[in-house]
Amino acid sequence: MPGRVAKVAVAAAKYWVDRPYDYLIPEELQEKALPGARVYVPFTRGNRRSEGIILAVSDHSNFDKLKSVTAVLDEKPVLTPEQIKMALFMRERFFCSVFDAAKAMLPAGLWFDGEGRRRVGDKTLEMARLCLPPEDASAVASNKRVRSPQQANILELLCSFESLPSRELLQYTGASRPSLKALQKAGLVELYFREAYRRPEIHLGEPEALPVLNSRQEQVFNGINALACSGKSGVALLFGVTGSGKTSVYIHLIMEQLKRGKSAILLVPEIALTPQMIETFSSHFGDDVAVLHSSLSLGERYDEWKRIKAGKARLAIGTRSAVFAPAENLGIIIIDEEQEETYKSENSPRYNARDIAKYRCAGAGALLLLGSATPDIVSMYKAKSGAYAYFELEKRYNDMQLPEVEIVDMKRELRRGNGGNISKRLRDELQENISRGEQSILFINRRGANKLISCGECGYTYKCPRCSVSLTYHSNNRRLMCHYCGFSRWVDSACPDCGGTLNYIGAGTQMIEQEINRLFPGVEVMRMDTDSVTPVGSHEELFERFRRERIPIMVGTQMVTKGLNFENVTLVGVISADQSLYAGNYKAGERSFSLLTQVVGRSGRGSKPGRAIIQTYTPENETIKQAARQNYLDFYKSELELRRLQRLPPFTELFAVSISGQVEEHVIAAGRYIKAWLDDVAGNKGRALILGPSPLPVVKVNNRYRYRVTVAAPPGAGLRAQLSQIIILCSTDKRFSDVSVYGDNDPVD
Repeated sequence: MPGRVAKVAVAAAKYWVDRPYDYLIPEELQEKALPGARVYVPFTRGNRRSEGIILAVSDHSNFDKLKSVTAVLDEKPVLTPEQIKMALFMRERFFCSVFDAAKAMLPAGLWFDGEGRRRVGDKTLEMARLCLPPEDASAVASNKRVRSPQQANILELLCSFESLPSRELLQYTGASRPSLKALQKAGLVELYFREAYRRPEIHLGEPEALPVLNSRQEQVFNGINALACSGKSGVALLFGVTGSGKTSVYIHLIMEQLKRGKSAILLVPEIALTPQMIETFSSHFGDDVAVLHSSLSLGERYDEWKRIKAGKARLAIGTRSAVFAPAENLGIIIIDEEQEETYKSENSPRYNARDIAKYRCAGAGALLLLGSATPDIVSMYKAKSGAYAYFELEKRYNDMQLPEVEIVDMKRELRRGNGGNISKRLRDELQENISRGEQSILFINRRGANKLISCGECGYTYKCPRCSVSLTYHSNNRRLMCHYCGFSRWVDSACPDCGGTLNYIGAGTQMIEQEINRLFPGVEVMRMDTDSVTPVGSHEELFERFRRERIPIMVGTQMVTKGLNFENVTLVGVISADQSLYAGNYKAGERSFSLLTQVVGRSGRGSKPGRAIIQTYTPENETIKQAARQNYLDFYKSELELRRLQRLPPFTELFAVSISGQVEEHVIAAGRYIKAWLDDVAGNKGRALILGPSPLPVVKVNNRYRYRVTVAAPPGAGLRAQLSQIIILCSTDKRFSDVSVYGDNDPVD
């Protein structure tokens, strides 16, 4: 086959037909058609135009007749050879197409719309500079002072600067643009364009000296730093109680890597944590910090990505997708609160940031550091078994005491006639904090006002017409809302079925806020949930207000449980500790323990001692008692034994083949076929345990039914090829044309 051939990952190729497709490179495009560049190619019999990414270029093809690349979209490749390899790794591990994997690595602003236009263009700034020495320009300005005072002002100002943005130059001198253009025409001033970066509006910290490490932190830092500087890839787990100073260790580790000319990535689980991290780290690393998270505008995210790629920012801080930051010469990746499920993507590609970080560190000879006060059970198991290096901070910084925790039995409160959501004990502690001018955080893991509204006469409840969940009542706008598909409607004044009285059942953040306002009239309460922080950056403003104005009480969901450091917070109240315990997932106990431990750890982080109240209807539950004692190692031992008995990770590897469709019977039929096929190739041979098909906890979302076949296999059993095969079989079988089938590694729900 004459000419050069591009191996292209095509966007229109779904997972079941995904492979590198061969295309001829026309002679006029050969200079730009390089691996990592994006192209337009004809695809399918109708030659529909599709975007693609060149994976490799060759001099031959196994096919006689080839279509041609129609356009190269990038002046330079947007993916490096290492990123192309990572896309291929992601396809094999996460059951996605190569193009979807590559797309996850790049900022949305870099992609093209249906008209072939980039979503975000490069921002440029018009600059002005002198075309002659400053001494000569000053003499010309003196001659122009009488006849052309504006031109004289421009020349005199430029004598003091190498260059200035044209807009600022005109603003400072009061000159008009024709005066500037006249100087350009006369050859006295040159106008040119310089690339400019759209930077997110973030609160930068004042420059500070490195935090002082205590003796234990110093030991941990030295041990981890030795691994990071060894030039060999590896994984380390830093287990430190809340308030033990893990962030200070991170700062010292990153500083050492930057001194060595390396770059670093720091991942945080929530957008709400990013501003505080940015302020802390920018006070030590200045403009070397770049921010990557979904609350940025397309332009800001694209330009931060460009700064990292150009080496102008060597520390990338962000949420899950920041693991793809194009940092060169990588020295360390740190995943803070590594146990959080937000590091797992729920959409294709369904990757876990921890797996991507391991892959990147392995290729770069870098260190992956996992940090947490409540590590993932699998991570701790690997650390205890020697697969990961293990470091521990057993005490809080400067030997500050952990909060005293008290469990309150809400059944006893009911017997005493207290039908509210705030126990007498918590109410008394809140009153004491208010009188002392100290702050309190109340945590409830549900937003809205009421979980559901039910008729006391006939039992009618409001259900979402598109999902198999009850509608949640939001008192702020008096609407019932579905938190899965967004459906909403007004609430009726009486039962729409029988006209009976409606009962408001269960509590969310809005209900707790109202109850606190009734108990403590005139006391300001701040609410932190996704309803109150929708505008970009509003979470940062609310946290800063809480700190600066010392607002007495903050009520919030998970976003107040981790990573926050408020020195005046001395009381934490957990409103309903039972909510996440019975979620129908094998990680329910682990998540509950982590949430409770993390939120309790927000108390007493300053000079004042802290305390916490955990309200529960099951005070005898062992997980709640372990969280109250803040004893992770006890919880780890009991949870590990339970998982051993149930054949769960870390003793097995979990996979899921999920099926969704609008007709439930068709979804179940596909699930049974998948179960039988997997039983035949793996289950009946003892290689794996095949379970299902079973409905997901919320079986219907947005008019689509969701079922799952779960596969539990010994680690390294090598079942990915079989799982990929059954996904492809179902996706190409006409019997299942109206259902979607996809694979997942270690599903989160």
